[in-house]
Amino acid sequence: MSDLLNRRNFVKTAAVSAAPAFVPSLSAADQVTVGVIGTGSRGYYLTERLYVGSGPMIKVLAVCDTYEGNLNRGKDRVQTMGKNTPQAVVDYNQVLANKDINTVIIATPEHLHHAMTIAALKAGKNVYIEKPLAHTIEEGEEILKVAKTAGKLVQVGTQNRSNSLYGMAKQLIAQGMIGNCHYVRAFWYRNALPNAAPAWRYNIPADTNEKNTDWNRFLGTAPKRAFDKQRYFQWRLYWDYSGGISTDLLVHQTDITNFVMGKTVPTSCMASGGIYRWTDKDDDRDVPDTLSALYEYPDRFHINYSCYFGNDHYGYGEQFMGDEGTIEVMNRSILTFSPQKFGGKPPARVASRKDMRVELPGNDNLAVEAHLRNLVEAVQGKATLVAPVEVGQQAAISGHMATLSLRNNKKVVWDDKARKYSFL
Repeated sequence: MSDLLNRRNFVKTAAVSAAPAFVPSLSAADQVTVGVIGTGSRGYYLTERLYVGSGPMIKVLAVCDTYEGNLNRGKDRVQTMGKNTPQAVVDYNQVLANKDINTVIIATPEHLHHAMTIAALKAGKNVYIEKPLAHTIEEGEEILKVAKTAGKLVQVGTQNRSNSLYGMAKQLIAQGMIGNCHYVRAFWYRNALPNAAPAWRYNIPADTNEKNTDWNRFLGTAPKRAFDKQRYFQWRLYWDYSGGISTDLLVHQTDITNFVMGKTVPTSCMASGGIYRWTDKDDDRDVPDTLSALYEYPDRFHINYSCYFGNDHYGYGEQFMGDEGTIEVMNRSILTFSPQKFGGKPPARVASRKDMRVELPGNDNLAVEAHLRNLVEAVQGKATLVAPVEVGQQAAISGHMATLSLRNNKKVVWDDKARKYSFL
């Protein structure tokens, strides 16, 4: 066993990889100037992580949100952590028109990703776009084309690629620790009481009204309808604005499987599920609370994915199941390795391998900080993006395939050369 695979060195390597990076102070001319579009829960969190992980390297010059409460919170976050007062606007085009800004973070509902990302690229901005890249495969393909023409950087928010434990898993598998791997099981299970904010029933601020919420800007190109507080704040529950489980949760796990196993896009997907858990007459969600998806890849590789919002016993994780061992990453913070036992008579090369466990609490926060810092350093010409737009579209394609299969009750086949899907 090499030094890397020695348990003590493995734990040490993982811990060092997870440690906060030293961030040097820079002159104002060298700072990356940022506008944050969408300062709700995710945008607010990303702004915090940006300051914690890249503070001296950046300056946030503008914040934007269509709800006054979020806009004020975003502005206050910049004033508190950045010690400057940013431009605060409702119209994201005003952020893009600010010539002092070279990079934007887009953390809005997914149906707005396409228009905002393309507008940002055409305005000459580098972009950090939350996953999924777009609301449909076709929208993602258009972003790919525009990004190539614009020549700007696009980092997609699949931050697991910046998580040290997945980096370790990738190294271990490449060195043969689990043998040949043709099968990965991934899952994300949740649960909550009805009065405790069940999945995606985000809090609706008491002061919300049509005057302090720009409903038409939120709708964008989505079907027009009357002002609806639930749809505005709990948008993940509706097909008009979200792909549900497939594009919020599943994409993280198919993407990181691609990263760890050196894959890109599946050739087919068959998905099933529905609204099984949250069936109260007052719950008007469109998207499923239960989803299973089976993916086939070239070279005899398979992902078995499942998600359910009615039981969280098994939590969140990926299991990379090789013919000589298993690597499991749980909750983005625990990695275990277990060699196969072969009925108590393993081959010598397997018998020498020992069970291993590495636990790094809070590692997801560090991954998000590293993911944002990677974009900042790439803008400065010091790094290469770990989740560029091409990779983001690969992740999105997997998610959209599951949604398409589910909603059409058919198997979906992806032709990567033609860049098109079809049904079987």
